[in-house]
Amino acid sequence: MRVLKYAILGLLDKGELSGYDIANQFKEGEIGQFWSAKHSQIYPELKKLTDEGLIQYQTVIQGSKLEKKIYSITPDGKQELHEWLTHFGPIPAVKDEFMLKAYFVSSMSPNEAKDLFRDQFNKRKEKLAFLEKRFDELQKKMTDPVARSPHFGHYLVLTRAMEREKGYIAWLEKALKWLEEVPES
Repeated sequence: MRVLKYAILGLLDKGELSGYDIANQFKEGEIGQFWSAKHSQIYPELKKLTDEGLIQYQTVIQGSKLEKKIYSITPDGKQELHEWLTHFGPIPAVKDEFMLKAYFVSSMSPNEAKDLFRDQFNKRKEKLAFLEKRFDELQKKMTDPVARSPHFGHYLVLTRAMEREKGYIAWLEKALKWLEEVPES
């Protein structure tokens, strides 16, 4: 399944964007907090989506000579997005490089393992602080009732991300205690 396809369709369903704007959403925008994509993935996907008739573009002149494509979703694209949004599939496996390293912890010395887990603990604490800051900013934009706000999707994703990081941090604290009990050989 081409999940990037649906991420791009969803972004374009919110409004017209250039390829650069789409890439920037994955780099610095709200979607970048839980999904990633590189230029090398985005531009070929934009071509495929255009060829499939799910998006279209118009070329505009920016400045005196610079041409850029502004993409928008087509009615077929809206239908495709809707079908994906309302399809309930299995829970996919999550790729987590740190968890892969944790699985192979016995291949490290106890000190190396402790360093790895401390590093992850610090990074997760930083990420939680960043998410909490974004959440505070988002709450200022929210309307009552919350579920009717155009920012409700971001609200849902941020609250889940904060809970995920809190759970990860609590687990890392336990793991660090277990690792402290392992003597250095």
